[in-house]
Amino acid sequence: MTSTAPTETTAAIPDISDPAHAQRRILRVLVASQVLSGAGLAAGVTVGALLAQDMLGSTSLAGLPSALFTAGSALAAVAVGRISQARGRRPGLAVGYLAGAIGSAGVLVAAVLDNPVLLFTALFVYGSGSATNLQARYAGADLARPGHRARAVSTVLVATTLGGVAGPNLAAPTGSFAEHLGIPYLAGPFILSGAAYALAALVLARWLRPDPYLLARTVAEAKESGTANVPSAPDAPDAVTEENRGGVVLGALVMVLTQLVMVAIMTMTPVHMHDHGHGTAASGLVIAIHIGAMYLPSPLTGRLVDRYGSAKIAAASGSTLLASGLLAAAAPGDSVALLALALALLGIGWNFGLVSGTAIITDVVPLATRAKTQGLVDVSIAIAGATGGMASGIMVAAASYPALALTGGILSLVLLPAVAASACRR
Repeated sequence: MTSTAPTETTAAIPDISDPAHAQRRILRVLVASQVLSGAGLAAGVTVGALLAQDMLGSTSLAGLPSALFTAGSALAAVAVGRISQARGRRPGLAVGYLAGAIGSAGVLVAAVLDNPVLLFTALFVYGSGSATNLQARYAGADLARPGHRARAVSTVLVATTLGGVAGPNLAAPTGSFAEHLGIPYLAGPFILSGAAYALAALVLARWLRPDPYLLARTVAEAKESGTANVPSAPDAPDAVTEENRGGVVLGALVMVLTQLVMVAIMTMTPVHMHDHGHGTAASGLVIAIHIGAMYLPSPLTGRLVDRYGSAKIAAASGSTLLASGLLAAAAPGDSVALLALALALLGIGWNFGLVSGTAIITDVVPLATRAKTQGLVDVSIAIAGATGGMASGIMVAAASYPALALTGGILSLVLLPAVAASACRR
């Protein structure tokens, strides 16, 4: 009994006649890891901008933490995609979460030492957890049948909701706990992030067996050679065609734009609320509602995508993000309720874009290169998030939060002509 990558594929062969059974087990393990990683992701997002603002004394650089950990997620997306392509989803995802845990520990050390350079370096590494959290959705779709892939993706995404909602609401308690340990209050949530990411890595390394990507490749090879009866095996395109390339571009564009708009508005909302006298608990509640809206609608979104098609839901994403931007721009700074509603719409629009874009990519990319391509697409998503995070602080300092929200809403309308043009080409 060995643990090398080739024998992983061999070990998966007994399950080859029933990939649907393996899929159910895989989804259960992914759900457990996503609950943990959701807490790790959301806790850091809640206070990252505030921690930088407190350490640097400047609002214009408050978006830098978001930019750094999304930039770090870009590098991690490439690494996780390549490891998954070569050795399977299990080692790729486990390594990504472990890096996120190391980054969280680095933030704590930087806060204690009051060292901005170390803080920014640690936030870059911390971004690995964010990239891995997104990459896990692809693992849910590896063995799913056509017409059920969006639902499989949504099952993995919705699992993030529990941890994602709990994380921001634990910002105040973990801050108090950190102070007892001699750690600055705002760094407290990173204690939760580090523990959550480390546990997520452990769950995947121990229980994600058989590996979904390796088994999917084995099933596809057996089906092609006619050596096994695999009626429930997922179909995938055999090669990249011109139409497939168009699908990759559209899927990437949908996810890139939704990520850009979402990160920009989300990043500066806690800062905007802080400037209007709201405490950490209030901003944590708004971010918790936002994170819940990002993931909780996933089962419904998956069914809508499978039933009505990815293009229609991608168009709905643009419209929803526009509504969010308009509401956030118009909401009074002292209205927690209206800001929460705006951030909820922001999360729903992002969810529509992520699920529909992921389904498009999974449907058109050949299995032989799927993990690598998915990793490269997620690089674009991470770069968009980094851009949104960096630009958000600069724009708010130069103009205002309402101007940022309005610009993001208008930018999301680009999705509508892109979807229409893709439909015309088909």
